[in-house]
Amino acid sequence: MSFSIRLAALASLTSVALELSAAPDLKPTLAATSALPLGAGLATKFPGDAGLKADPRVIFADNFETGGLGEGWDEVGNKGGKVLSLVKPGADRELGQRALRVEAHLGQDTGGGLTRWFEPADTVFVRFYVKFAADCDYVHHFVPLRANKGLKGGDKWSGFGGAGLKPEGDERFSTALEPWGDWGRNPPPGRWNFYSYWHEMTASPDGKFWGNSFAVPAAPVIPRDRWICAEFMLKHNTPGHPDGEQAFWIDGVLQGHWQGFNWRKTELLKANALTLESYFTDRWTKHATNVVWFDNVVIAKSYIGPAAK
Repeated sequence: MSFSIRLAALASLTSVALELSAAPDLKPTLAATSALPLGAGLATKFPGDAGLKADPRVIFADNFETGGLGEGWDEVGNKGGKVLSLVKPGADRELGQRALRVEAHLGQDTGGGLTRWFEPADTVFVRFYVKFAADCDYVHHFVPLRANKGLKGGDKWSGFGGAGLKPEGDERFSTALEPWGDWGRNPPPGRWNFYSYWHEMTASPDGKFWGNSFAVPAAPVIPRDRWICAEFMLKHNTPGHPDGEQAFWIDGVLQGHWQGFNWRKTELLKANALTLESYFTDRWTKHATNVVWFDNVVIAKSYIGPAAK
């Protein structure tokens, strides 16, 4: 997609859509144009991501090439030892010899994944590679970035849980880059969108506060059986002020950039936990087994971009 076409597409998009209904006006808005980078990022200096984790802008990186399952991560969600595995990524993968495989089994588990807490930055970028199996169904939730009260002497779990509840603004907020099925209108696994919780979010018709969905209706359907470079950004707001942001890129192309978030009320609350997960439930999914692969995960203070070859 050319730069001019991309900007024209951004200008024509609606700002938000709620998971359970068409949303009323929310303060965050989709930028018609954006000065955010696209294409090559800091990864361009590190072919295959080799040596990338030593860059001072990088907070955490894992390409799954060395170590055991979950090594370097803080929590491992691998029910019965049957969900996660390190495998050869396939002939279509040119970056390394191993990837993380997540296999979900309906009625037995909900999939799983890995969680890493990290020292936060004012602006956080998360990049990962992902491939959905050729028969992968709709995903219920995917790759959240959570804000907790603190890592040292604070509550590192404050950002976990709370589905259907509105955050108070001093204990948690979160955003997740997810495939969105749009009630079956998008073929599985769907189209990319943000699923976000914060203290100024909008209630659903049932009176509960399910994550607000920030979608890009004109975005292409997510392909299956192909590796995709996904990246998203969260910029913290000045506590109490709506100057926070979020954006995401697919294969180095900026898909959407939203501004005007009042994510938090206190400086103590910062995005400091990433969960690399594929979460399935029978609410959306019909297939008994669903497989997703992840690779080359990076958390950084600057735009990362696709891995250089």
